[in-house]
Amino acid sequence: MTYLLSIFANNVLPIFLAAGAGYLVSKYTQLSPRTISQLAFNIFIPCLLFKLLTTSELSNADILRMVGFTITSVILIGLVVWGIARAMRAEKRMISALLLTIMFGNSGNYGLSLNLFAFGELALAYASLYFATSIILINTLGVLIANLGTVNLTKAALGLLKTPVIYAVLAALYYNYSGWSLPTPVSRTILLLADAAVPLMIVLMGVQLQQSRWSGQGKAISLATGMRLIAAPLLAYPVAILFGLNGAALQAGITESALPTAVMITVLATEYRVEPAFVTMAVVASTLLSPLTITPILALLGA
Repeated sequence: MTYLLSIFANNVLPIFLAAGAGYLVSKYTQLSPRTISQLAFNIFIPCLLFKLLTTSELSNADILRMVGFTITSVILIGLVVWGIARAMRAEKRMISALLLTIMFGNSGNYGLSLNLFAFGELALAYASLYFATSIILINTLGVLIANLGTVNLTKAALGLLKTPVIYAVLAALYYNYSGWSLPTPVSRTILLLADAAVPLMIVLMGVQLQQSRWSGQGKAISLATGMRLIAAPLLAYPVAILFGLNGAALQAGITESALPTAVMITVLATEYRVEPAFVTMAVVASTLLSPLTITPILALLGA
């Protein structure tokens, strides 16, 4: 028990304390989560991904394994949820909401900092690949799920083209392949912004949680929370073995799979009117309960 408390205090609690600062500021000011989210999404996160991918020693094979693991594990949990929802005779909007809240974890705001604290820079690099892949999935597969019944493939594709992290990843791959050298002012600017990305995302999580409201639907929220925090990492483990993940890659992959629902999903649910109140509360419930499941998972992974 002392060991678990130590893991919680050193790796999980700092994230909640920093998020708490955002929560308090949002409570007593007119701070807009939308503004912070746009800054993080368009500037800080792309710089962080570029830095991690250009300074890590990951091979192309390492990158492909993590990307393959991410896609497979997300789709697998989605198929399980779809089967459960159909068996429950849930209506279409609720099926979409359940899929969105369970398939996509908070791999950015929560996951990057957690991997850095628990396992170090190498795990952070793998976690960043998981995060980048998740962003692509949310803006393609997530849009399709949110738009079930009136699927708009063109809008999904255009949404992907507007995602800055895609260009950050492409630029990093070109940088690594070509031996391209950035001017010193540019490289230092990217490093400054990259170093600010993780704390900014943690504070943003607190701001977004402060503005959430209870929606009822206790049974559905319990299902979403249990599947997200328990079933998702359990299903991800055999997928990780299948893709040959080990060491820092295994630690990052399972940790990312065990995270609460992505805050970004609330934006998608609101945009497409897919039970936004339910989705928001699923984010809150899974986030608040996540220390109870993530702490023992970190212990098992060797934090």
